[in-house]
Amino acid sequence: MEPHVRCDQLTSNLDMRHDSDPKLVECFRFVTNALKAKEFYRRDVQYIVRNGKALIINELTGRVEPKRRWSDGIHQAVEAKEGLKIQADSVIVAQITYQSLFKLYPKLSGMTGTAKTEEKEFLKMFKMPVIEVPTNLPNIRVDLPIQAFATLRGKWQYVREEVESMFQLGRPVLVGTTSVESSEYLSDLLKSRNIPHNVLNARPKYAAREAEIIAQAGRKHAITISTNMAGRGTDIILGGNPKMLAKEIVEDNVLPFLSHDTPDVETEGESTSHKGLSKIKLGPSSLALLAKAAIMAKYVHKSESNEWSFQKAKSAVMESIEMSNTIGLEKLQERVAEVTEMYPLCDAIALAYATVLKDCEIHCFDEGAEVKTLGGLHVIGTSLHESRRIDNQLRGRAGRQGDPGSTRFMVSLQDEMFRKFNLDTEWAVRLISRITDGEDIAIESNAVVKQLLGLQINAEKYYFGIRKNLVEFDEVLEVQRKHIYSLRQVILSGDSESCSEQIFQYMQAVVDEIILGNVDPQKPPKTWDLAKLLDELASLGGNLLTETFKETQEEDLQSSLEQILRYGSVEVDNFVLPNMPVPPNSFRGIRKRTSSAMRWFAMCVDDTSKKGRYTNIVNLLRKYFGDFLIATYLEVLQESRHHDAYIRGIEVCFSYEYVYVVLSGDKAPLRPMCSLWRSRSYSFLGTLLVMLQSA
Repeated sequence: MEPHVRCDQLTSNLDMRHDSDPKLVECFRFVTNALKAKEFYRRDVQYIVRNGKALIINELTGRVEPKRRWSDGIHQAVEAKEGLKIQADSVIVAQITYQSLFKLYPKLSGMTGTAKTEEKEFLKMFKMPVIEVPTNLPNIRVDLPIQAFATLRGKWQYVREEVESMFQLGRPVLVGTTSVESSEYLSDLLKSRNIPHNVLNARPKYAAREAEIIAQAGRKHAITISTNMAGRGTDIILGGNPKMLAKEIVEDNVLPFLSHDTPDVETEGESTSHKGLSKIKLGPSSLALLAKAAIMAKYVHKSESNEWSFQKAKSAVMESIEMSNTIGLEKLQERVAEVTEMYPLCDAIALAYATVLKDCEIHCFDEGAEVKTLGGLHVIGTSLHESRRIDNQLRGRAGRQGDPGSTRFMVSLQDEMFRKFNLDTEWAVRLISRITDGEDIAIESNAVVKQLLGLQINAEKYYFGIRKNLVEFDEVLEVQRKHIYSLRQVILSGDSESCSEQIFQYMQAVVDEIILGNVDPQKPPKTWDLAKLLDELASLGGNLLTETFKETQEEDLQSSLEQILRYGSVEVDNFVLPNMPVPPNSFRGIRKRTSSAMRWFAMCVDDTSKKGRYTNIVNLLRKYFGDFLIATYLEVLQESRHHDAYIRGIEVCFSYEYVYVVLSGDKAPLRPMCSLWRSRSYSFLGTLLVMLQSA
């Protein structure tokens, strides 16, 4: 049966939004998630499929984030859409916004080249001003006007033509795209014109070679298509990166002799294209040392009983290169001179790399000077992002450290951002039709560009509003989060006495909830449901309290409270309800007596409970049963003869049980507020006492 037919059968004639049947609610969740996965989550844009898994693509960096999963069943819906194995739904154990996380630090500072456009947000969120530091060298980069196109077809044609013209000039080009799909579409266009290029996006065959691709992105005739990956913190050196180029040369000459395995494209990446790039001229000494390293690799490969894997061979080459960078060429030559005929493979590779590096440095310097005379790196942006910061990051790849360079953005009215934010495309198309007859002609009209940039600013304001509302909402949770974390810190770093004190407070909180739920301080004790109160209190400690209070009747407690009403004063320190069981004598020692006094003081100043004429009687009731429960617990500890470390472990477990289910208020952080906690804590407390007693 087709899925949509089955869905129609389940949902026909039913309003799932108002139906309380759990099965229908779950069905509604599955249907809505399936629609979201189908319409909003696109393959090669929001995620890619690799090794039977749907992996999320970070839309800002273009990188795959294998440890991230969408929540609320979205990831499972995407897996079902792609026919993958559906994994368990993710559960959020703890969460915090970036803003709240940063505010946990006593001091905040940062450095970035694109914070000026977000100055207001930094000031509002973190009270941090943005100070602009002048560039080290004058910026001579040329930012060309934005070109607008009515259709996507026209935009991509012009991008291809501009790349081709720059390639013919010899200038290196970096093209920035917003999705894997766009980068591969442009790649196909360039292949149709036989323009050699490299692609850098989230696909493993490209991402694994990121360093090599970036290393030659500044060479003459180099064309690089990137999906937000060659953005932040990446220096594209004009003429190429000599260290990376030397590494590639050594690997190409040594790895085939050291291992006959074929590299895995998923982990090692697809080989980088060198078509169209000038060949590096190596000197006689470099060629000789490369040949010797290759011979040594072949000798080692034959002498080893086990076949070298490609990964093992590559690791050996990398270790040799790192050794060369550490000790230098002169020490390497001295080290090799001590051996007359044969020297270790790592020394051979390291020496070959050091000499090849010298040749690469000369070649890259000369080629870099030539690229500068041609105008430097040319950056093409194929879409406006939803933040000017990201566009500025792409522009910032050109013209670094005083180098020449240029940038140009080409956008289409059919780009995703304009569709998402409801640009009046009809107005823009009519305006373009007045300016030119062809819909695929580039327009640099100030009116059109101003409208597009205004839309980008509106998008920034929209997302800023979302972040602002999220932070305001999270500030409410921040009080709870800080309290829970402080409780956890006490458990983790406190001594045995402080942990025991936490246990006493939790026990008192349990007693308080039972008593306050069954009595009303505004009404006389004779109206209280004392029978229910005794039943609930007796069930706290398993059979221990049940045996103690089994002969105590409601009338006994009622009579005891009436006697207290006739008393003029009460000695709180050793208070016991008249004619009621006496707590075990476990409050020996100044710390335990101080703890009891502090709990009484907390009851007296507690302003979260209802006040009335009989408030003092209620507090004395809380004090008596709280002391009784704690004293019973201490007596069990003394009789159990457990090691202190074992008792400490049990108390930590109990404390964690409380921390993870408590819902605290601001003024009464130790009083639980939900029945779920009650049922769990009661049974846990009973189990705790029984465990200690039974040993």
